[in-house]
Amino acid sequence: MDLSDSPAEAAFRRGLRDWLGKTLPELPPPPDPADWPGRRAYDTGWQRRLHDAGYAGVHWPVEAGGSGATPAEHLIYLEETERAGAPYVGANFVGLLHAGPTIAAEGSPEQRRRYLPPILRGEEIWCQGFSEPGAGSDLAALRTRAVRDGDSYVVSGSKIWTSHAEVADWCELLVRTDPEAPRHHGISWLVLPMDAPGVTVRPLRTLAGTTEFAELFLDEVRVPVGNRVGAENDGWRVTMVTLSFERGTAFAGEVVAGRRTLGRLARLARDNGAWTDGGLRRRIGTLAGEFTALWRLVQWNVSEAGAGGVPGAGASVFKLRFSQARQELYDLAAEVLGSGALLLSEPDGDGAEAWTAEAWTAEAWTAEAWTAEAWTMQRLQGLSYTIAAGTSQIQRDIVARRVLGLPRSGGN
Repeated sequence: MDLSDSPAEAAFRRGLRDWLGKTLPELPPPPDPADWPGRRAYDTGWQRRLHDAGYAGVHWPVEAGGSGATPAEHLIYLEETERAGAPYVGANFVGLLHAGPTIAAEGSPEQRRRYLPPILRGEEIWCQGFSEPGAGSDLAALRTRAVRDGDSYVVSGSKIWTSHAEVADWCELLVRTDPEAPRHHGISWLVLPMDAPGVTVRPLRTLAGTTEFAELFLDEVRVPVGNRVGAENDGWRVTMVTLSFERGTAFAGEVVAGRRTLGRLARLARDNGAWTDGGLRRRIGTLAGEFTALWRLVQWNVSEAGAGGVPGAGASVFKLRFSQARQELYDLAAEVLGSGALLLSEPDGDGAEAWTAEAWTAEAWTAEAWTAEAWTMQRLQGLSYTIAAGTSQIQRDIVARRVLGLPRSGGN
């Protein structure tokens, strides 16, 4: 297999690299992490720059507003933006990486025209309303009800771990529309306007001290039937499309970041003398091999999505191993840092986030030498990776049944 760039791909890489080199120095400094309006403005401002340059939704189909890039060009985009230290999609990640691709694949022509252009232009932010307090990892056990009333659904219930709900315009929402149907068959996928009467958002503070998640309470919220993506009670199938994107391609840029971070960790180990430990060197080498293999799996998943529109079972294989490899990377970093791995500033007296500026600036995340706090923050955030987008236990079950063909527990 020839993995080198074709002439067209090399030209695409050069053009993107040149544009990044000119554009990144023009960006304003990132806002304080507690400034959610500022973070939204920063993230959507970057998205608008991508849009105006022709790089927004680079791999989305042309009919969905993207540029229809080939899988190889999509991978080049991921490599070059991450290596250049370009901003992550940030608050716009649900719209760009989950909801948008789902609507592109499953939405009506009217829905694609309404929702996709504002996502690509950075004008509207989405959040995800899937998880519920009483359901845990069993997503099909959701209990948020949607009762049909004429041209609307009346929705009541609650969601938890709703990403970026504080600044979102829309929510990809799973509801139960037929409580009598088997639990995987009575679910619908709705587009919830976050400014609708009856919607309440309550921020949640994570172990790392951030508030990118929230509880979402819905009290007889009216959602137009026209906001349903897919058929009524077919939401579980549509959700599997969403989760395939979330597991298969949404983390692709983080693999490139992981490989770069591993090189940074090796240099840190050399600087502080930890490199003399042969066991540590072997573990770094093993992780280097792991991340190289994960990047090859990303290439497979992106190519599969490009050919069929949706990543396949390889998405769960990738998500399972990447989650663990990322945690191993930052556990190893903690050993190299020693007591420095415990360094993290305290929030201020009123509970607002007050982590030191050095741990959050763009320079701290992209320069060769991170602060100890930056390493610590990444380690704390990494604890969620074996839970987010479906727990590792769920991924193992998917791999067992869909890849290995094993029966369900009890032979069912």
